[in-house]
Amino acid sequence: MTATPHLAVDDSAKDPHADIWFAEPAAYTPLPLDLLLAAPGSPAAEELRVAFAPFLEAAPDDVTRQRFVAQVAEGQRLLATLREVGTVHCSVGLHRDDIGDLDGNGNGQPLLSFFTLSWRDTAVASRAATAARAVASAEGHTGIEYHELSCGPATLSETVRMPSAGSGLPAQALLQVHAHLPHPDCKRLVVLTLSTTAVVHRGYYRAILRQIAESVSFDNPFIG
Repeated sequence: MTATPHLAVDDSAKDPHADIWFAEPAAYTPLPLDLLLAAPGSPAAEELRVAFAPFLEAAPDDVTRQRFVAQVAEGQRLLATLREVGTVHCSVGLHRDDIGDLDGNGNGQPLLSFFTLSWRDTAVASRAATAARAVASAEGHTGIEYHELSCGPATLSETVRMPSAGSGLPAQALLQVHAHLPHPDCKRLVVLTLSTTAVVHRGYYRAILRQIAESVSFDNPFIG
């Protein structure tokens, strides 16, 4: 018998100004964007300083402490860039590689992924046309599928990208699975993106993103 899944409802679901609702599967931890990108000197920035204090105090030396601060600052810069292009939600996923767990003893390597939800303005058109155009005009998208979900039409696709030369990043392929879901106002769409370097698990991550997309609602599910 399969147990009924337990769903945790985030406080943001009760935001009267929210215009999208969705569910994330287990093992995804949302990043508090407002807190991480708080303005210097604000109460939220002080809250962030207090939260990081135990990590800094536990550092064995100043070099380690400075490296931690630099990594946090770099992460904040990346998140700020995402927010500038319409990203309103980010989550980090951590799973165990069951395929690589050859002895079945839970020794598979950890798999990391990054989920984002972003808004994009579009030309006024039917939702079906917007969903199709979102991937038809994009370069490098493969595995394109069109779906009619409970929230309306959607397209799923994949891209595989390599870091640009001189970026300083490891020469490792990055798989990105995308879902484009037009809003009922026909003026914008939401883009769900799941990114991971575990390209060999593309089917697994595509299924995860499909699951998230199927949970999307543009109507408040807590009313009525």
